[in-house]
Amino acid sequence: MNEDDILYVLALQHVANVGDVGAKKLIAHCGSAQAVFNEKKHVLAKIDGIGKVRLNDLGLAIHLKAAEEELRFIKNNHIECLYFEADNYPEKLKHCIDGPILLFQSGNVQLESQRIISIVGTRKITTSGIAFCEKLVEELSPFNPVIVSGFAYGTDITAHKAAIKNKLQTVGCLAHGLNQIYPKAHKKYVHEVDNHGGFLTDFWSTAVFDRNNFLKRNRIIAGLSSATIVIESAARGGSLVTADIANSYNRDVFAVPGRPTDSLSIGCNNLIKQQKAQLLSTPFDVAYMLNWELETEQKSIQKQLFVELDTQEQIIFNFLKTSDKQLLDTIAINCNLPIFKTASLLLNMELKGVVRPLPGKVFELI
Repeated sequence: MNEDDILYVLALQHVANVGDVGAKKLIAHCGSAQAVFNEKKHVLAKIDGIGKVRLNDLGLAIHLKAAEEELRFIKNNHIECLYFEADNYPEKLKHCIDGPILLFQSGNVQLESQRIISIVGTRKITTSGIAFCEKLVEELSPFNPVIVSGFAYGTDITAHKAAIKNKLQTVGCLAHGLNQIYPKAHKKYVHEVDNHGGFLTDFWSTAVFDRNNFLKRNRIIAGLSSATIVIESAARGGSLVTADIANSYNRDVFAVPGRPTDSLSIGCNNLIKQQKAQLLSTPFDVAYMLNWELETEQKSIQKQLFVELDTQEQIIFNFLKTSDKQLLDTIAINCNLPIFKTASLLLNMELKGVVRPLPGKVFELI
């Protein structure tokens, strides 16, 4: 897009009551944002779902003036604009009816042909929640996913930091313009996130900071990803809104179960109980449901002679060699290993081309 194109898209964004859905209808009818401003109002009002009310102040000069000021900010700060019909716009978000007509990006976000998951949850994440989130990202790292979250306290920042630690790309979706960072305590992470991905928002630099912005931001978190994972949540919370939005987009949702008496497990347990989310107990659940395959050459010929296994991996290998396909739990019991440790060992063995996962947490030798 050239500067004139961006200018008129910004101006259309600035018109009250039009919104992203309405703006897309107007652009589809007229061919471009500039053509919308050149078209007569009575013609636009006849478009299905538009009407006169939405167009009351379309012709006001204030929209182009505001757009010129925002475009100046964009240029001065080297911000990239992602238009919903352009090739650089996130592919999965293109399929969301209420996806922003224009996104603003900083950093070095690369989402093309990538495996993308969103990780969300409470801002008051527990120690066990942190440990699960970190382990989840670590064990999914061989699949090289992009980790998306909201850069807020608790689960969000835990997910971003875990991605950086495992050298994965991470994207922070902001509920404000790129001229500020909230919470301020997270300014120390901005440079690292920019170096390992970056930030996305559809809010202008002039946007008034408001709690409702977080709910609007959540549609981007859900829309960017193939799946949304809820780590911990109370009975109500923004992460549950994100899960609902992801469901409305027909995306996979996973929730980590917890004890019924734990207040921060209520939301996740309810998602599972209401069949709004799949139960997540190991990273294999995510990889299997999303049909991810490891980008390694699977060699089956005399693998035991050419692959180096540690002592515990060899125990699992010997058991599967004599017992064919087995459940994760059965492998753990017969090999006298904890389930979480067995899951980790099986992932390592999968990376080495020794085993492969099957539906229902079943594994077999290759």
